[in-house]
Amino acid sequence: MISKDAIKRGYNRGNYVVGAHTPPSWATSVSSSNGNQGLQTAPVHVNKETIKQLKQIADRVMTSEQDVINFTRDWWARTMISETEGQPATPMAVIVCVSTVEQVQAVMRIAHEKSLPVTVSAGRSNVTGAALPLRGGIVLDVCELNKLVSFDKTSQIVDVEAGMFGDVFEEIIQKEYGMTMGHWPSSFGISTVGGWVACRGAGQLSTRYGKIEDMVYGMDIVLADGQLITVGGYSRAATGPDLQQLFIGSEGTLGIIVRIRFKLHRLPDYGRAIAWGFDSFAEGLEACRQIMQQGTTPAVLRLYDNLESGVQFDLPNTNVLLIADEGAKEVVDAFLTIAERVCQQIGQPLDHAFIFERWLDTRYLTGKSAEGFKRTPGLVADTLEMIGCWRDLSTIYDEVVAAINAVPGTLAGSAHQSHAYVDGACLYFSLRGDVEVTQRAAWYRAAWDAANQVIIKHKATLSHHHGVGLLRSPYMERSLSSAFPIMQSLKAALDPKQILNPGKLGFSTELPND
Repeated sequence: MISKDAIKRGYNRGNYVVGAHTPPSWATSVSSSNGNQGLQTAPVHVNKETIKQLKQIADRVMTSEQDVINFTRDWWARTMISETEGQPATPMAVIVCVSTVEQVQAVMRIAHEKSLPVTVSAGRSNVTGAALPLRGGIVLDVCELNKLVSFDKTSQIVDVEAGMFGDVFEEIIQKEYGMTMGHWPSSFGISTVGGWVACRGAGQLSTRYGKIEDMVYGMDIVLADGQLITVGGYSRAATGPDLQQLFIGSEGTLGIIVRIRFKLHRLPDYGRAIAWGFDSFAEGLEACRQIMQQGTTPAVLRLYDNLESGVQFDLPNTNVLLIADEGAKEVVDAFLTIAERVCQQIGQPLDHAFIFERWLDTRYLTGKSAEGFKRTPGLVADTLEMIGCWRDLSTIYDEVVAAINAVPGTLAGSAHQSHAYVDGACLYFSLRGDVEVTQRAAWYRAAWDAANQVIIKHKATLSHHHGVGLLRSPYMERSLSSAFPIMQSLKAALDPKQILNPGKLGFSTELPND
């Protein structure tokens, strides 16, 4: 089987212990006096009287600059660049730690009354700056809001608080209920279930189990004024628009997700994997399209271009496609039979045991590191995931890789197809540059600008599962076009004082008191 044993085998938590959520301090051997003041914009100060009120409500309140830096640091490349230049990204805020829904409501009432910005924080595994307190104010840490509330065995629905870490959650539901979420993001052990929902995440087996928005049955949300609401709570409905979907992916800008009801799956007892090689990435994409459009949904359908195939599988002269599935034997065998029939017409069979084992060992590294490149103080590596329709994907791949490679200082651009659907798929690009240390931020933005110009030109979607945060905010209005004012209207209706996570999802950083 895949998800219970094989997927967890090969997961490397690094230096973390269970429940740890603070990313490491980035080495500060590089120092700069270039005037960089971090990423905050006119951070709002929380006065002593308000801090005293917060201390009466919360489990813990931290105000020292070092605590703020430690509790706001994330995994975004731009955060790392800022901190290694001696300018931590967000050094001004007040950290407020809570463990109950009632505390979240009480904090929001204070913030709403005083028009203080609030940024919800948990695992901070995000790579777009989504949980950085751009305007300072209150950082609401919900990691201790982490209880499993109940499990409906008949309906296979679990009720859990938003601050529970993913690996802890999966271990509990497997051991106690014989169930799985089937949600295995690369941040699995350093992210929370609420973070998955807030950023519309996807796991590596999403073609079988769905993306996170497919897994949510219902949620409880605290609004900007402290009001508690419940959304969802049904499999399907015809009672107007699905309000639940407004909050999934809202990144803490419309409300604070505090409890979630998830749909679970029985643990699979059978799994298989096959692997094929293709002369071009376009041929591999065509195979993936046909596999999906013939009705199969294998848990893993991952196609790597020749650069990433060389890094991950030592096969630089081919484009490797790994297909793996788990579940009922009859279903798995039928799906892989169809997949093999498609691949036989276009590609060449590979040693599936070797490819699958290597994938299990290295799948979290490809693209996220600069393997094969000399590490220097000016090295920058990041990933960019987007989604488009099958018709355009091959062209988008060619043009995005070319655009990244055209930016001065780029070492290489590459990609793999990571999540597939009947109508399209996600391309997961890697971008790596090596420039003068003082030019890292400029190269980084130039590479992102170049790639997203292509994505917007083809009317593809900016992100498939990492979300928007600060990183993609500059592109949101162009991407959504005539629909963006609707987003702004929703924000104004649900958060009239604009205090929830300012500056994310393309929303303004301005507050009423500015």
